[in-house]
Order: sequence, then C-alpha cells, then structure tokens
Amino acid sequence: MRQAEGPPKGTWTGNPLGGVKAPEALMLPDPATRFARSAARLGALAAGHPMMEWLHFMAQLAEAQHVVVTGLKIAGPDRTAVDQAVAARRPPLAADGHRRDPAWRDGLAMLLDKICTRATQAPARAVAANLRARDAGAVEALADGFLHGGVASADAGAALYVAAALQVYFTRLAAALPAATLRLLPQRGLCPCCGSTPISGVVTASGQTPGTRYLYCSLCSTAWTHVRAVCITCGGTRSLALRGIEDQSGAVKAETCNECHTYAKMLYQAHDMKLDPFADDLATLALDLMVAEAGWARHAPNPLLLVG
Repeated sequence: MRQAEGPPKGTWTGNPLGGVKAPEALMLPDPATRFARSAARLGALAAGHPMMEWLHFMAQLAEAQHVVVTGLKIAGPDRTAVDQAVAARRPPLAADGHRRDPAWRDGLAMLLDKICTRATQAPARAVAANLRARDAGAVEALADGFLHGGVASADAGAALYVAAALQVYFTRLAAALPAATLRLLPQRGLCPCCGSTPISGVVTASGQTPGTRYLYCSLCSTAWTHVRAVCITCGGTRSLALRGIEDQSGAVKAETCNECHTYAKMLYQAHDMKLDPFADDLATLALDLMVAEAGWARHAPNPLLLVG
C-alpha cells in the first residue's frame, strides 16, 4: 500500500460479517506527495513560529526535494536481492550496506540548484558552494559518514544537503519495492525497508483501525505499525509516560521510557488531522529541549538536524 493522505480512511471499524480488520503492517512512500506535503505543512507551521525563518528554509528544502524526487532517474531495486533479504529477515535497502546508484549525486546537484536562489541566505549558499567543489569520492565519503553516524562537526552544514538528497534517493527506492512480499523486522523499532530509525510516530484517528501507531522512517519515508505502550528503543513497557508542553494542543508529545532513558515523538491525529511526521518533528524542537533537560535522550537523531 502507498502513502497518500495517511493511513487508510474509512467510516467505521470492522466489517459487516464481524471481526476487526488488522491495520496495514507497512505503507510504502508515495514520492509524488511525500515531500510536497512536508513543504506545505512546514510553510503553515512557520507563520508566527519563534523559528519562522528557519522553518521557511526547511520548507524551501522540502520543496526542492519534491522537485528532485519527481525528476531523478535511478535504477530500481534488484528483485532477487530484495527477495533474499526479506527471506533472511533483513531490510532489502539496508542503509549501511546498500550500494548506492551514483545517480543519487545527480539528485544532490539538482537539489543544490533548486535550493540556492537569491532568497537563500548567504551562509546556506556558501555551504552549498563548498559541497559543489568536492569531488565524487569526497561526497560519497560524506554520505557514508552520515549513514554510519560519523559526520564531523565541520561537515554538519554540508551533511544537511547530503541527508536531504539521500532521503530523496531512498524514498524513490522504497516506493519501488514489492509491497506484498515485505515483512516487518524482528527489531520492530527499525524500518523494514532500509533498517533506519523512525523520525516520529503517528497515532491514527481514522481508517479501518483508528488508534493504530505507525512509525515513519527518517530516511526512506516508509511507515510501519508498532504496538502502542511499548518503547520503540528498548521494547520496555513498565515505565512509559507521555509528556507535552502546557497550553499546547497535545497533538505532539514525547513518549519517555525510564528503562532506557530515551524518548520519541508521538503525533496524535485526534488533535490535528493535518499533522506531518516530518514537518511537525522539526517544528516542535521546544519539546525536545524540555524533555532533554529533564534527563531523557532522543531515541535517534533527525537526519536534517544531526542531533540526538
């Protein structure tokens, strides 16, 4: 099943013959809507936000990703390799071992062309110019470092663009996978397509099974189900709690775990049907700061922030 406006929509739960339908185990991304939706949501959230200029820039970046993902020419996944990985309960697009199509760098070049306009601030253009000047080997090394969690602080700016280009690349690959043959991994907190960590979770308020929690991959944009009231980091159940900022809608909360001392963002459609797992994570950094100050570490970094 492909992602469109979110998990499947419906007017009731169950079926006239009795029983309750199980939720779709995973949803592959729709490249035609994934980045466009995030861009629109970021633009809407920027209005009156304390980080308005930065959110506008991130919206511009998402718009550039949308242009690139619809125009990038890459080879699809090898079906035999995919089937072998699925049979072995491994992610078929394992981010830390996948041999990237060099065309992903074409996507990076396209993204830099789209993002570097007169409206882009000088520091961002300078970082892009520096990245353009690097040879293919240096760019691939930076991509490897990002995927393995080893980016030097001096490369954080360039890594933003590399991460954005890799999101486009892996989203296109994931969208081309044979959905019917894919399976969830034994490590339920990891993406079944590329093995990456989720950026946030969404608890649905509509569809055949409202109340289902979907985790959204930070790299390839795939969504998959995960049992609620279970820590996505350690699998613990004894000391979970939801924490939010007072006087806010309650649409975005941090699920904290005292067993592993981590937290993850959870988004609740019952409070806002326009939520986007990627955009709303970026727009709620105040929640990250509040929870971090209280002693919990984020379960995994946002690729566009490189902070955990």
